[in-house]
Amino acid sequence: MTTPPGITLAGRRVGPGHPPYIVAELCANHNGSLERALAIIDAAKAAGADAVKLQPYTPDTMTLDCRHPGFVIEGGLWDGYSLYDLYKRAYTPWEWHEALFARGRELGIAVFSTPFDESAVDFLEGFDPPAYKIASFEMIDTPLVRKAAATGKPLILSTGNASESEIATTLAAAREAGAQEIVLLHCVSSYPAPAEDSNLKVLSTLANRFAVPVGLSDHTAGTAVSVAAVALGACLIEKHCTLGRNDGGLDDSFSIEPHELAALVGDAKTAWTALGEGALIRAPSEAAMKRYR
Repeated sequence: MTTPPGITLAGRRVGPGHPPYIVAELCANHNGSLERALAIIDAAKAAGADAVKLQPYTPDTMTLDCRHPGFVIEGGLWDGYSLYDLYKRAYTPWEWHEALFARGRELGIAVFSTPFDESAVDFLEGFDPPAYKIASFEMIDTPLVRKAAATGKPLILSTGNASESEIATTLAAAREAGAQEIVLLHCVSSYPAPAEDSNLKVLSTLANRFAVPVGLSDHTAGTAVSVAAVALGACLIEKHCTLGRNDGGLDDSFSIEPHELAALVGDAKTAWTALGEGALIRAPSEAAMKRYR
């Protein structure tokens, strides 16, 4: 098996042979406050995360303002919300982005985004992000994938709900449009996602089938699944983060708090360090004990 090549993200190599790259997803956890959004970036930096990810959209770029069947969520965390009302509450105002990117530059933490339509790519290019993330629900939006790929920046593609053929089609479109550095993120599009549905062994399947670095977009509670993913080859972990899980945010229930993010950063690095090379050799640290066996 050929080792998938890594990518360069904000000056850091990401992929096999490199420490895991940890992305703190801001999403809706700003609760409508720019000050809170900036505080989450501050907390992510203090916790040791490598990057913060944003989601630029508006309700009108995402859906229609109606409550017809198919436009109202049934069951789960957001039961009863129309899609329009959910996005209206969750969206990150575009006018905040200058301040959010500036805070990232000030602190020395990468900031990039998930565009949900082609106009968002044009908007984000003004901030020169180090990469683009394509969300699971947009993975089959080939024009959007091509638009982001044509920037020449690395692409991070989430695979929630995607079949093998859809992943292959999206990768082909991205490469044809100019993307040379791609990471696939295994994802279970459930909020929150049950740990038992994680199917982490698929990470090696994705890496072998598509010859790209792989990671995890993790919607489970806690950090155990993310750390396990690193042990199974994930080179990038994306996790929703909040200042407090009881603060009323739309995503709080499956987000981690700053102290948990710091633990994830440390535990993921420890898990990666513990992997070793796989050779059948004895550890130097046990040499002194050999005489007692």
